[in-house]
Amino acid sequence: MKNQKGFTLIELMIVVAIIAILAAIALPMYQDYVAKSQVTAGLAEITPGKTQYEVALNEGKTSVANIAELGLKDSDRCTITPITALTETGSVECTLKGNTKIIGKKIRVERAADGTWACKTDITAADKKYIPSGCVTG
Repeated sequence: MKNQKGFTLIELMIVVAIIAILAAIALPMYQDYVAKSQVTAGLAEITPGKTQYEVALNEGKTSVANIAELGLKDSDRCTITPITALTETGSVECTLKGNTKIIGKKIRVERAADGTWACKTDITAADKKYIPSGCVTG
């Protein structure tokens, strides 16, 4: 009887099947992780606009020419809605780009009349796993 060296075809097929099953489980989880990180990145891009918005209001400005005056700019992840009028109850809004699960969704920071800011999004409750903590649907 000869000593067999290496793997048989069936052993290799089993390994390939196991890898395929693991990939089928991991890929959707990875895509969800990417979508959530893109939403969080969109929020991070508009958050600095709150400070500049407050500064502009305190300086007595009632409008800005473009979003650059608030220290904001569009990116690969976010198209920022142009702000023209500065009011006591304004907002800074981002239309998300990127992952197909969140493309076109909006995330914004809204200023209340008392000067507090809140994060809101139009991402539905069904997709709440993409909403950053501290943000609400609305």
